[in-house]
Amino acid sequence: MKQDLYAVYSIWLREMLRFFRLKSRVVGSIAMPFFFLAFLGTGFGGGMSMPGLSSGVGYIGFLTPGIIGMTLLFSATFAGLSVLWDREFGFLREIMVAPVSRISIVLGRTAGGMTTGILQAVIILAAGILMGMAMPSLTGFLLSIVFMVLIAATFIGLGLAFASKMTDMSGFSLIVNFLIFPLFFLSGALYPLDRFPSIVRQIAYLNPLTYGVDGLRYSLIGSSAISPAVDLAVLVVVCIVMLSIGAYLFENTEVK
Repeated sequence: MKQDLYAVYSIWLREMLRFFRLKSRVVGSIAMPFFFLAFLGTGFGGGMSMPGLSSGVGYIGFLTPGIIGMTLLFSATFAGLSVLWDREFGFLREIMVAPVSRISIVLGRTAGGMTTGILQAVIILAAGILMGMAMPSLTGFLLSIVFMVLIAATFIGLGLAFASKMTDMSGFSLIVNFLIFPLFFLSGALYPLDRFPSIVRQIAYLNPLTYGVDGLRYSLIGSSAISPAVDLAVLVVVCIVMLSIGAYLFENTEVK
């Protein structure tokens, strides 16, 4: 048990050190969400309202939780790329034969991916506040952290599932990009869900990120299109399922 806990901590620490040592990765992971927020937010007039938004909610306030969801989606899903990187350079083989459970390796990677994703999300939140979004209450901020953790863990599980079944980093990037952009655009991150055509809206309700973004909006600006309890319940269930699938496939992966 003690060895497993130490393994979780060691892998988490390795992920954190690797993230902060690669300055280009830090800048690159924040730059795209920041430009989405800056250009879309200012393009629609910053504090102005748009059709479909709740009364008193400006587009910057509406957009910021969506861009936070985007940041977590991209960061968490691409956490699976580190598995392929470690496989390429032999580190994965070394930790897989170590006298610790494979689930502790999964937990360490999940914790590292969640931490780096949430750090990036908080930076985007700060940028949104500087651009005109109302300051959230302490309770709202803490609730938003809960939703951030669930979003990150859900898509880390997805990234691990893909990475466990693939060996090519380029192929992983192509497949994940093909998947995450529809998830992002169908989540209601950029536009209110009731502005979607009926059939597209029904598809959006099958997207777990939709519930994450809606939960973040409720937490940060007090506006939501779905019941916050439903958002939380759906995310918890999907998070457990995705992490279970990712952990199962990772535990049964073969390392050559």
